[in-house]
Amino acid sequence: MDLDLQKMIFEFAGGLGIFLFGIKFMGDGLQKSAGDRLRDVLDKFTTNPIMGVLAGIFVTILIQSSSGTTVITVGLVSAGFMSLRQAIGVIMGANIGTTVTAFIIGIDISEYSLPVLFIGAILLFFFKNKKIHNIGQIIFGIGALFYGLELMGNGMVPLHTLEDFQDLTVSMSDNPLLGVVIGTIFTVIIQSSSATIGILQELHGLGLIDLTGALPVLFGDNIGTTITAVLASIGASVAARRAALTHVLFNLIGAAIFLVFLPLFTDFIMMLKTNIDLNPEMTIAFAHGTFNVTNTIIQLPFIGLLAYIVTKLIPGEDAMIEYKAKHLDPVFIEQSSSIALGQAKEEILRMGKFASHGLEEAYKYLESHQQKHSEKAYQIEDAINNLDRKITEYLVLISRAEMSAFESEEHSALLDTVRDIERVGDHFENIVELVDYQLTNKVKLTESALFDLSEMFTLTIETLKDAISALDDKDTSLAAKVMKSEEQIDKMERALRKKHILRINEGSCSGQAGIVFVDIISNLERIGDHSVNIAEAVLGYRK
Repeated sequence: MDLDLQKMIFEFAGGLGIFLFGIKFMGDGLQKSAGDRLRDVLDKFTTNPIMGVLAGIFVTILIQSSSGTTVITVGLVSAGFMSLRQAIGVIMGANIGTTVTAFIIGIDISEYSLPVLFIGAILLFFFKNKKIHNIGQIIFGIGALFYGLELMGNGMVPLHTLEDFQDLTVSMSDNPLLGVVIGTIFTVIIQSSSATIGILQELHGLGLIDLTGALPVLFGDNIGTTITAVLASIGASVAARRAALTHVLFNLIGAAIFLVFLPLFTDFIMMLKTNIDLNPEMTIAFAHGTFNVTNTIIQLPFIGLLAYIVTKLIPGEDAMIEYKAKHLDPVFIEQSSSIALGQAKEEILRMGKFASHGLEEAYKYLESHQQKHSEKAYQIEDAINNLDRKITEYLVLISRAEMSAFESEEHSALLDTVRDIERVGDHFENIVELVDYQLTNKVKLTESALFDLSEMFTLTIETLKDAISALDDKDTSLAAKVMKSEEQIDKMERALRKKHILRINEGSCSGQAGIVFVDIISNLERIGDHSVNIAEAVLGYRK
């Protein structure tokens, strides 16, 4: 009996592991095949709730994880890429998109799982072409998914003989709330509703649980999957926490509605099973799909109310970083190159202010070690990268129009300035990563080292802000001040290197601390160089 129990546990656990790997591997392959522009899809196609739902479905089918889509959405809301109302539509769509996995499982090809794995492996290991490689990854993922399911099924067969399990399934049929709780807890533990629904399909297929007992578990699986977004929103912005709470409320309300009408819903699914001649696995897939589609149709008109409720439940103002460009209207290019260049400059100034803000956040992270500062710095760097792309594209469009010699010079200077500000973003991101390294490896910087870094940070932040202000006002005297400040930064960097070598030689500072210190001052010195480049554009040295 012990040996059978061990075999049962090993087959179930191993099968679950292979199943989860299969879903992840297949999702990664789909994502690569479609191109890694999921964020752009969510950004562009969420103009209204219905488009948001469609975008949520599309992205979830690609990454094979509603939790993944919701986490991306939480990040986008936090970053200011989309409003809470837009996010609610995407979250609803994600719930529909995740049902595709259950339908794939419903097409029972378990007996062919090993040949499918073999075909996927052939495409992965014997072809260099990227597209074929991605297709191989998708096929291998599908094979792993079905092989994992088959192993789990083999592991669960002995449950027929366990009296306790039979009593539990009877209790779940009699008490739907118990099924909801079990489904929720199981999904919270495994962190994948696709996996728990796959297990439910296997249990129903093996006749270990009837439809009456399975449906409440299905509702619980949908509630449990919201925990990933909740975890992702801990410590995040107010907007991110509201988006995560929306996901929880949406599935809780849906489960409550369907529990009230459970007999009616059970009869409907039984009718589908009989009329379409569905196998047990596909019956659960249809139930899952019907639940999520109907839940979305019911709640879609109340997106405004949902947004209002979560805003009341999680009060507070949220200082969002607005990723989207504000001034780059293509209409100006057709009207006047001069006006279009002015608009581009306004956007570059926004980008510059982001850069100085990001550097300040990196400094605060070094001082306080609070994660909120590192998260903010990473968000700002993301915003800078987005604006870099948008402004560069806009400037390329301007270059196709006729420009005077003066406009052409200004156009060239603006292109260079965009590049400099983008590099500043890279450097303060490097600093945040160095502080991450310091915290992970418990590297201690001496009081003297921290004081030196504080001085250099203060000077570099002031220099960068002066460079941006000089660009804004075309202030040549301020630009000249930046040139002198950068000389100070260079001298300071050389002096601080020597001081730190002395500290290491004296034994008051470790080698690891030396690496962190020297790399931080090196990044600050490079930020000073980019500040000078911006000042030179103001002074006209780049002609």
